Order: sequence, then C-alpha cells, then structure tokens
Amino acid sequence: MLLLGRPGCHLCDEARSVVERVAADLGVGWEERSVDDDPELRRRYGDQVPVTFVDGRQHDFWRVDETRLRRALG
Repeated sequence: MLLLGRPGCHLCDEARSVVERVAADLGVGWEERSVDDDPELRRRYGDQVPVTFVDGRQHDFWRVDETRLRRALG
C-alpha cells in the first residue's frame, strides 16, 4: 500500500493514522511518499492528496475510508 501526501497537510495526517492502524491490524506493509519530492507526482496528484494506492491502483483521495480500505486489503 502506498500513501501519497505532503508535509503540513492535515488530511494527510488523518489518512496516515487510518493507514497505520489498518496496516498494523492486517499485517500489511505500506510506504509514504511526498508528492512534493517528485515533479510528476506533484503534477498528477498534487490537488488530490492524500492519495492511497492498493496493489498499484489508486484507491482513495482526500479522505481514507477505513472500512473501504480494510475491505480492499482483506
């Protein structure tokens, strides 16, 4: 699972909390990247952060629905 965000983003902080909780509960690995570190990511997703990806496919943006994320990873 991948979480794209940016520093200082309150929605990203909320999404990170959900992702951390779900990943820990399910034993799933995840990583986080900042769209600000990559011009292409910033161009494609900068207006949608936070963005989550499951199995390389975009799953959610702006808000992470915990139930929906659990279902996608389960």
